[in-house]
Amino acid sequence: MVRARARTRWQWKRSERITAGLAAASLASAGTVLGGQFARMLSRRAADADDSEGVVEAAPAAALDTVGVAVEGYSAAPRSETVLFNLLSGFLGAFAFIRLSTFGIRSGWWPFGNTTIRGTHIHHFVPGILISFASGTTALLTDNDSLEDKLAIPMGVGMGLTFDEAALLLDLRDVYWTRQGLLSVQLSLGVSAILGSAILGMRMLQRGEQHQEEVGAIPVGHPGQMVLRQNRRN
Repeated sequence: MVRARARTRWQWKRSERITAGLAAASLASAGTVLGGQFARMLSRRAADADDSEGVVEAAPAAALDTVGVAVEGYSAAPRSETVLFNLLSGFLGAFAFIRLSTFGIRSGWWPFGNTTIRGTHIHHFVPGILISFASGTTALLTDNDSLEDKLAIPMGVGMGLTFDEAALLLDLRDVYWTRQGLLSVQLSLGVSAILGSAILGMRMLQRGEQHQEEVGAIPVGHPGQMVLRQNRRN
């Protein structure tokens, strides 16, 4: 009995360490990207400033520069990247919000309680699936590229709500706050890492393709692709 309890505690701590490691890796990767961009903007502002102005005085302007670069980069990015970015944003936003709200409900400080219909608790994977289905179906029915790009956000929201209860769906038991429930967090962090890696990978491949076209190593794309690429640059 004692050995069983000790093994259970060890497994719980091991799952917690894995989850904490995945969360730290996700935060570190995002922080490195944003922090690196801010550092570059700060370096430029500090070098361009008067001698009377130091790094601290240049920090607000560097922060605004970083935001401007992010907005311009989003506008100039290829459609495939914006779709994945919107999907990732909706996914992470929904995952963070629902984790905060469920923790608040459990702790008693969240202003709203669980959603119930005639005494039946409605888990948030239900609206998550409905939101994903609705946004995906709408994207298939429309011919508006701009609308399709925006629909990636609610689809990501639906995915975030669903993946947050992946352990419940796999186990068919309410294991949200148990050791088995950590599987939902691990899967969600894994999906976030996959989406982020896909965005970076696509950007690297597209830049490589463009460079290879310029040096004549590969055939140039069809005219439609060239026009779209030129419009993205402008």
